[in-house]
Amino acid sequence: MGPELERLILLLGKLPGLGPRSARRAALALLQKRDSVMRPLAEAMAAAAEAIRPCSVCGNLDTTDPCGLCADERRDRATICVVETVGDLWALERAHAHQGVYHVLGGTLSALAGQRPDDLAIEGLVRRVAAGGVREVILATSATVDGQTTAHYVAERLRESGIALSRLSHGVPVGGELGYLDDGTLTAALASRRPA
Repeated sequence: MGPELERLILLLGKLPGLGPRSARRAALALLQKRDSVMRPLAEAMAAAAEAIRPCSVCGNLDTTDPCGLCADERRDRATICVVETVGDLWALERAHAHQGVYHVLGGTLSALAGQRPDDLAIEGLVRRVAAGGVREVILATSATVDGQTTAHYVAERLRESGIALSRLSHGVPVGGELGYLDDGTLTAALASRRPA
């Protein structure tokens, strides 16, 4: 195996969900379809690397700055949904679940990973809220310990602003059966119960 192929496999193996064996299979598939898949993919990746940048307002990835979501006049600018990653933003957009604007933190606070408040885009959020016009901030972080810690920290930073702060509900998923749920999900569902 030549160094070019080894490098291709090594780089593919760095993608989420691809281990060494999957990377080898992907490399082989690409090489077998050089003209129909590999070359167009390489061109698309080069074009994306040149054109796509983080939005200076919210942190979304787009070819324009501000991004298409921030520039969309139809969106509710008084409601900011705070997410950990661009992938989380894309998931909410795919579901058409939020009609406001977003703020991408760029991760979560984590003592184990060494992620501190200065490593995240928290100050940008604080500035956006301080600039005025924001009615509510929705903390849409994950239900992990790091996600909960991050949401608590952000809420404390925004508490004095007087805006409404809300969290995503956690608990029993639609179609979920109690017998199959883990203890943490059941506990969260009971804690966030609402009137029937």
